Amino acid sequence: MKTETLILSNLLTNENFMRKALPFLKSQYLTESHERKLFEEIKQFILKYNSPPPIAALEISLKESTKLSEGELNKSLELLKEISADKPEQKLEWLLDTTEKFCQEKAIYNAIMDSIQILDGKDPARGKGSIPTLLSDALGVSFDPNVGHDYVDSYSDRYDFYHRVEKRIPFDLEYFNKITKGGLPQKTLNIALAGTGVGKSLFMCHVAASCLTQNYNVLYITLEMAEERIAERIDANLLNVSMDDLMNMPKDMYEKRMGKLKERVKGKLIIKEYPTASANPAHFRALINDLSLKKNFRPDIIFIDYLNICASARIKAGANVNSYTYIKAIAEELRGLAVENNVPIVSATQTTRSGFSNSDPGLEDTSESFGLPATADFMFALVSTDELQQLNQILIKQLKNRYNDPNLHKRFTVGVDRGKMKLYDLEQKAQDNVAQEVEKKPVFDRGRSTDKFKNLKV
Repeated sequence: MKTETLILSNLLTNENFMRKALPFLKSQYLTESHERKLFEEIKQFILKYNSPPPIAALEISLKESTKLSEGELNKSLELLKEISADKPEQKLEWLLDTTEKFCQEKAIYNAIMDSIQILDGKDPARGKGSIPTLLSDALGVSFDPNVGHDYVDSYSDRYDFYHRVEKRIPFDLEYFNKITKGGLPQKTLNIALAGTGVGKSLFMCHVAASCLTQNYNVLYITLEMAEERIAERIDANLLNVSMDDLMNMPKDMYEKRMGKLKERVKGKLIIKEYPTASANPAHFRALINDLSLKKNFRPDIIFIDYLNICASARIKAGANVNSYTYIKAIAEELRGLAVENNVPIVSATQTTRSGFSNSDPGLEDTSESFGLPATADFMFALVSTDELQQLNQILIKQLKNRYNDPNLHKRFTVGVDRGKMKLYDLEQKAQDNVAQEVEKKPVFDRGRSTDKFKNLKV
């Protein structure tokens, strides 16, 4: 018996199979037109009456159909007769496994054929940028047994969920670990808000270097600077030397120190450069797949430097859409990428022109789109003033936090060594000073700046 026939037969005779398999079955998985028509009639009846259709009802529907030729009608009725006469008893688990495999193979085949049509220019509705999504969706076909959480009956599982140890990638900065309850969880989008020159790339390079030394696999995607410039910053951080000293270091000394680092570090760091505004999350998805196949590399965390200069896979370049829609689309695509790959993604965004001179940056100071803060799981501002620069400090202000109470340590400072591209923890006194300053001179008066923050950069 053909798999198609087996599936159609059990949709009519096996209600348990019908309820588990029907949500995942598609007519395009069936090869012959009469098979697809019979499947559609079965599906429509089940959706309307919530039970398998009687044979007589299917015969009437088929005969009344105006979309079937005489030949297709005869084949459909013949197939219906075949599956109604045959009532085999199969194990439900085997049936579901067989049907799932069938759906997966058909989905991949259809995606490949659609991709060929697109490449040949025979699909005017879709461009080449849609191919990675087509293939990814096909590879993701799976029977999901979970139909939702039963609140009353699942309280024990829920308690265990509350007390589970969630996998997180920790920072090497005390207060960032405090506000995130130990680090960045998987499947999340985390955004730093800052103005030009304040420290977006410095922050990401530091955290990437920290993750590497903790033996995580790190993927760093840059759309602003060359791969070598990002590597240079991470070199300075990990070798604990200034950028100037790095340039003047003899080659044998550099190779010796990098050799020791290589022995110590178990993870990998891949840095990939794309031209500004040329790459979108579909390109990143393809890169991740390539790295898996060619280098046996799967990232534990991804850095994208930075969000505003990414492209969107959904929206073509030059399309007539506003910046809100465009940036929101990129943010949603990046978060989807984080979920697909079970990793945290760290990126950054540019502040607005008004936010650049704002003494107390908020979510409204996000450049171009309020849809970005709505999509992000964790968002914070990097704040600099002349006074903070003299102290070699950066002020951190929480803007959104799904991991913890955002009012807990809402503002704190970290030390910065710009020469070595490093951040570091400060003594508690520095944090106490921040708290006292906020209490004494609130900096949340929108559009005004206190003396201390009059030259701030965000």
